[in-house]
Amino acid sequence: MMSDYLRELFSLDGRRALVTGGSSGIGYVIAEAIGRAGAEVVLVARRENELGKAVTRLREHGVSASWISADLADRDDVRRVCATAGDVDILVNDAGNNIRKPMAELTVEDYERTIAVNLTAPYLLGQHFGPRMAARGWGRIINLGSQQSISAFGDSGAYGTAKAAIAGLTRSQAEAWSPRGVCVNTIIPGFVLTPLTEPAQALPGRVEALAARHMVGRNGLPGDFAGAAVFLAGDASAFVTGQMLFVDGGFSVH
Repeated sequence: MMSDYLRELFSLDGRRALVTGGSSGIGYVIAEAIGRAGAEVVLVARRENELGKAVTRLREHGVSASWISADLADRDDVRRVCATAGDVDILVNDAGNNIRKPMAELTVEDYERTIAVNLTAPYLLGQHFGPRMAARGWGRIINLGSQQSISAFGDSGAYGTAKAAIAGLTRSQAEAWSPRGVCVNTIIPGFVLTPLTEPAQALPGRVEALAARHMVGRNGLPGDFAGAAVFLAGDASAFVTGQMLFVDGGFSVH
């Protein structure tokens, strides 16, 4: 009885998901969670070797998975993803880069590449897949934000600009497509131990200080995002849209 009830709430059987940045870190965990809940998964990232390993891992869990190698800072690659991915019910925008320099030292090139990956690619992918989801009457877009979506943190000015804009993009996409069954939300992590945060982790005492700032007393791990992803990807979240879901161990309210 309970399993049938949970299946109605959380099953993603018959859905198809595109996950950018899905070869490692939070993106991989979200892809695995959505896949193990029943969705077919298409991973997008740059490195073919890492993509191949990730797809192999997914298939070991019984997930139907494939991959597309693309640099999302390149508009032509973004267009190729749109042209080759097919129908997508769930879009997860996780791919990101963070060029960590003092604000005054960021170059125009640093800024443009950061915005291209973290903001323009999610915008363009949403522009392609969002209207198609709306036309079918069902869809989910999950954007990955940052503590910098709401506050200054971590000496990453261009990254912070992009992640603040992601929260606004989420609201605009929700306004546009939620009347036709497309829910759009942002996940806001705390400080998570992933390849993207390795430069910050390398600073002496930084990991320990950030762990202490989380109310739960530890830094985040990629696995902490599996449940939130399944919730936001399925029917259980049908009345949740335009929101920022903080999966941050209390970091933002400490």
